[in-house]
Amino acid sequence: MPPQLPLPTPSTATESKSDADSEAPRSLLLDLDGVLVDTLPVMESAWHAVQATHGLDVPFTAYQEHLGRPFDVIMERLGLANAEAIHRTYTETSTAVAHLARVFDGITDVLLAVAAAGWSLGVVTSKPLLRATPLLSELGCPFAVVRGPDGPGRGKPAPDPILLALIELGTDPAKATYVGDMAVDQETAHRAGVPYIHAGWGYGAPIGPSTVVAESPRELLHLLDVTASPAPFIEGGLV
Repeated sequence: MPPQLPLPTPSTATESKSDADSEAPRSLLLDLDGVLVDTLPVMESAWHAVQATHGLDVPFTAYQEHLGRPFDVIMERLGLANAEAIHRTYTETSTAVAHLARVFDGITDVLLAVAAAGWSLGVVTSKPLLRATPLLSELGCPFAVVRGPDGPGRGKPAPDPILLALIELGTDPAKATYVGDMAVDQETAHRAGVPYIHAGWGYGAPIGPSTVVAESPRELLHLLDVTASPAPFIEGGLV
């Protein structure tokens, strides 16, 4: 059981802020798998191909426990040495069965509402961009930055991908929120000093009972308090 982390949480303005601070750009960063898109059927099919091709008896549930971490790190944690060949098989099968992925109901409306409220959107994922980009295109949302394991810096749970995304967006960590669905996402946000919301519709449990959890995309929208913005929302959205 990972240690409980004293994580920063999203909040409305409970202390006085300067006009400059209140007008600073806000950003919403999200994980991809288990938050934006349900890719579990894709991952399970890819892992079954790995088992068959490489003669492994490691069950998918063992692989699933480490979702969110870079692939080579997962291989190391599972005690598998032939990571490059395994990754090649996994990637080939994932690409072939990508049609099994489904966008989570309601998440696109939430993202459009957040964008309409003046927030910038970004994705921080451990999925290689070659496979992440087609999935994100299905959402039809204006992502200003997408960070994957292909870029500079260390992978999750290091804070690098979140901080690099915020640098690119020009957003202070205190004005951002990260949404993930695995404990490693929560640790990454904590180490980056970014408020975290756990996607309860995803694949993993949060760390500690005090974690802010959105049980649905609609609840996420209200936890972000974007309704306080004077900017108009997308017609037909969830607000």
